[in-house]
Amino acid sequence: MLLAQLATGRDNNFNLIRFIAASLVLVSHSYPLSMGIGYPEPLSDSLGMTWGSIAVDIFFVASGFFIAASFSFKNSFKSFIAARVLRIYPALIITTLLTVFLLGPIFTTLSLAGYFSDYHWAQYLIKNSLIITGIDYNLPGVFESNPYPLAVNGSLWTLPQEIKMYFLLVVFCSLFSVIKEKLNISWKLDKALFIGITALALVLHISNHYLIFYSGQSLKLFTMFFMGSSFYFLQDKISINSKVGLTLIAVLLISTLNKEAFFLAYTLFLAYIVFYLAYIPKGFIRRYNRFGDYSYGVYIYAFPIQQVIAYLLPGCSIIEMISLSFLFTVIAAYLSWILVEENALKLKHNF
Repeated sequence: MLLAQLATGRDNNFNLIRFIAASLVLVSHSYPLSMGIGYPEPLSDSLGMTWGSIAVDIFFVASGFFIAASFSFKNSFKSFIAARVLRIYPALIITTLLTVFLLGPIFTTLSLAGYFSDYHWAQYLIKNSLIITGIDYNLPGVFESNPYPLAVNGSLWTLPQEIKMYFLLVVFCSLFSVIKEKLNISWKLDKALFIGITALALVLHISNHYLIFYSGQSLKLFTMFFMGSSFYFLQDKISINSKVGLTLIAVLLISTLNKEAFFLAYTLFLAYIVFYLAYIPKGFIRRYNRFGDYSYGVYIYAFPIQQVIAYLLPGCSIIEMISLSFLFTVIAAYLSWILVEENALKLKHNF
């Protein structure tokens, strides 16, 4: 079936995929958070990436698809912005407040007066609540002696990147539509230009792997996000089926025998595999959708919870770190969903 036929409605596996991805970030972070900075995470030596980095790529592919859909469907720019703000900020602000005013005072090595007299806590609160200008990672005296010291919520680094992708998508789509209108062209020039930008990003990302002319994460995340967006704009042209999906998965698994082959197969096939897994497998796994979307809560709560465990149980094993942090993180994510996120999303109808 064409992706356009499959993508109607909400009957898919994206909630489950995002939850698994968020959990993989937790697993990946458990290694340095329990054993110290520099301790190798799974896959880092053999494939040159980690479960955490793969999970983030999956997030950005899915986000690119749904943000493109949201921007196309919304009746106004205001409603689009409102939807994005209500999805990201309520839970993020609650997490940041709990971190600054509960976790910080409990686990700081400073006195309570010393903690609040160091106004870095205010900088942390403002910067991490807005996430527009980046992330602040430490609070005064908090987790200084942990195996991974000072970083209170390291997972938040991807959120400013995601906001940046939203902005770029809106700019590109709006600009290309204006160009199309000014040139009085009837065919879909705006989508063609958008997909051209994505193809260029893909070429640059692959080239950068071999030539290394850019060391940051933005190029890779840009590529993943806009590949997801391109799948949305080409949904009436892309067929999603088991024959292709299972073949690409098999090729990807075989390519793990060689790091360079894996990088190329992973970069080219990941987006299709994500959409195949999201729409084709059915049956009992779709029952997960009854529970809600806990992935965002898992993502934003896992890191500080893991730091608390590392503080309270020095020398804990990786298995202990994964088990305990997953248990408490899922509880926090569940409460975040039913108390904050779900209620915030209902407000979208006001716009």
